[in-house]
Amino acid sequence: MAFIRLDAGSGAAACEDIELRIVSPDDNAAPSVDAAADASQAPAVTALALENDVDVRGLAGRLGGVDAIILNFPAFTDGRAYSQARVLREQLGFSGDIIAKGDIGRDQALFMARVGVTVVEADDAALEGIVDAVREFSCFYQGAADDAEPVWRLRARAAGKSPRRAVAA
Repeated sequence: MAFIRLDAGSGAAACEDIELRIVSPDDNAAPSVDAAADASQAPAVTALALENDVDVRGLAGRLGGVDAIILNFPAFTDGRAYSQARVLREQLGFSGDIIAKGDIGRDQALFMARVGVTVVEADDAALEGIVDAVREFSCFYQGAADDAEPVWRLRARAAGKSPRRAVAA
């Protein structure tokens, strides 16, 4: 398996393996790395692993010690983790890495980047396809969690119009 860092604006690239300390969402306290642990033994990233049936809004106020959240994509036809990623970014303001794990293919990569997924764990064989998929489009018609500026706004600005006037006209 390889980790691939996604960026809907600039593409994707393989990244170094990420050493994770996985914690449970069932913990009553916000997860955090044990400060008393030997620094050479402590992993760099504390990750919260979630199944795709968890309502992430219940984690509000409990993500302070979490560096990354691992979302499970168990099947191509199951899109609940896309909603989880978007809620984490837009409603809960989570700024750490969102890692997608599971049944992940080329066709999903760009959509994952748009909803806020920053890292994908995928088979080495899928690496090139995922990187290509994220680079295929540079402009989008809708806004999303990745904060890419919609193409209609870019066109209005290029024409010297206010984006509001461009929509009303």
